[in-house]
Amino acid sequence: MSKTGQSTKLSTIPARRGKSVSVQEGGVVKIVNTSGTQVVDTWAFNVSDASEFMSMDATRATLCKLRADVGDCYYSNRRRAMLEVVEDTSPGVHDTLMAACDNERYGLLGCTDYHDNCADNLKAAAEDAGINISWVPSPLNLFMNIPWTESGSLSFQEPVTRPGNYIMLRAKFNMLVVFSACPQDILPINGRNTPPTEAHFEILG
Repeated sequence: MSKTGQSTKLSTIPARRGKSVSVQEGGVVKIVNTSGTQVVDTWAFNVSDASEFMSMDATRATLCKLRADVGDCYYSNRRRAMLEVVEDTSPGVHDTLMAACDNERYGLLGCTDYHDNCADNLKAAAEDAGINISWVPSPLNLFMNIPWTESGSLSFQEPVTRPGNYIMLRAKFNMLVVFSACPQDILPINGRNTPPTEAHFEILG
């Protein structure tokens, strides 16, 4: 959140690519599913010590549920509240279970050439911000629909969001937030018969 209370310019997360943004304590980042079908892998790192990051494992253990609701926080690997959910106009379906896609994942899906992936998008976007990420924490997969049945089965399904749905997250301390407009075009997580698209974000005052 800026000192003046002004919002920043709406920024693009390019299709199949990553983007990072610094968010100050108390700042609110709004992530928009512009097309309604695009999953946005999301990470957050302490700008003073990147070894502290938003942890899906710690969040599930703290909340005792699969995802945070409005009023809940996502927690760091040091069990500190990191991002608070302040508003969510989507149906609230987000994933905390699946690892970020990487080139090896696409190899398992039958690709024989390099495939754009969220793991590399994270590293590139963080490097652009001057932070070296040597490994890939599990992301908060915004708008990703991974149903979990009572039998324990998981499946990759289409998003249930609509164009323009968004989620707003408030930073509890200074951090770098990194996004990847997921390049997945084999499984239907970005919709059936629709290519990965751009998404947008905004820092609100």
